[in-house]
Amino acid sequence: MSSDFNNLLHRKGEELYRSMPWREDTRPYYVFVSEVMLQQTQVSRVVPKFEAFIDAFPDEKALASASLADVLKHWQGLGYNRRAKFLHEAAKMIATDFNGVFPDNEEDLLKLPGVGKNTAGAILAYSFNQPAIYVETNIRTVYIHHFFEGRSDVDDKEIVQLLKETVDKGNPRRFYWALMDYGSWLKQRGVRNSASSKHYKKQPILKGSLREMRGMILHALTNENALEAYIDDMRFEKALFGLEKDGLITIENGKVELTK
Repeated sequence: MSSDFNNLLHRKGEELYRSMPWREDTRPYYVFVSEVMLQQTQVSRVVPKFEAFIDAFPDEKALASASLADVLKHWQGLGYNRRAKFLHEAAKMIATDFNGVFPDNEEDLLKLPGVGKNTAGAILAYSFNQPAIYVETNIRTVYIHHFFEGRSDVDDKEIVQLLKETVDKGNPRRFYWALMDYGSWLKQRGVRNSASSKHYKKQPILKGSLREMRGMILHALTNENALEAYIDDMRFEKALFGLEKDGLITIENGKVELTK
């Protein structure tokens, strides 16, 4: 079973390989930025934002030295703006706690703000070519399609066990690239099995949500527009103070600004 699956995956990896900036240059900073951007966002939208972000902040030191307001401006359009704050804080931690050297082990990676086991695993696999084990949506798609067809209660622990049995320890980077590209290809061809996972959570609708209002406020502040147009919206106050609590904006003497 394992050899047949791995042979298939190897063929699909060569056939479906997608060139991306963070694949052509796998330095950990690039992979980290891309992984954070790719959370909740499609590759096609991420590539131009990634390139612009790297132009502005070419390495951890440059990102750590920037103001959060500047980081948020370059993050505009990606949504889930706390991700930008986590990236900024992580760059500062790398500069100070790790003396500018990007961590190359799970224990230290998990100390970085916003980094969980999946992000840590991706960095270890893609940047350091270590056979880390992690699960995300494309990986679930592939393993559920091949090993759990007809099930509706697949636990990530089951997928993790299969990953341990099938991961290419000689070149885990290529192995995970193949998984990601094959999973994306399966989805494009109508394989929609995410709901078969116990861990599946449907993404909430943006329109009319508090998240939408948060984004509108940050967009206005980023472009130095007034907030008056939103004041009568019942979501405005909750969104505003939520952004303040998250450290993305400051409110002082009635003046609202992006956090410097």
